[in-house]
Amino acid sequence: DPSKTVIVQTAPAVRAALGEEFGLPAGTSVTGKMVSALRKLGFDKVFDTDFGADLTIMEEASELLDRLTRHFNGDETVKLPILTSCCPAWVNFFECNYPDMLDVPSSAKSPMQILSTVIKDIWAKEKGVERDAITSVAIMPCLAKKYEASREEFSRGVNFDTDYVITTRELIKIIKESEIDLLNIT
Repeated sequence: DPSKTVIVQTAPAVRAALGEEFGLPAGTSVTGKMVSALRKLGFDKVFDTDFGADLTIMEEASELLDRLTRHFNGDETVKLPILTSCCPAWVNFFECNYPDMLDVPSSAKSPMQILSTVIKDIWAKEKGVERDAITSVAIMPCLAKKYEASREEFSRGVNFDTDYVITTRELIKIIKESEIDLLNIT
């Protein structure tokens, strides 16, 4: 859809795993080559999920400080320890197996979800683009991120913060089918 601004974010593990599939030594970072390939595939902007991770860390640290302060001030309702909420499989595990402990994981969004929200609500506004005119794609190493992106709490009606999630394997297939020479792209 030419009326959409298509944004992609990539998890740190993607850039390390991608090179190995194309014959580079395991762990070789191919960030520049990956960004060039993504641009060639038609993405308008490429973001690094690391920024979302930084925001998640700050949110979780703030929440931990708040819980500890309340606990040391005698609030016996505070749940400790606090566990990260970055992994949707982990959150789902609590929801299915320990619903009485749902307030133990942090209430912070995962790096993928925080960055998608920043892209659609802050970056888009600064660029004069409506939220609905953004298509937000995330490339992640884990299938559980597809489930996470589809959760209602990460949407505004039918407009989800992350519209699509592509796994590393799916990206590799797309690059190969598009006949992009990852090793020689600049």
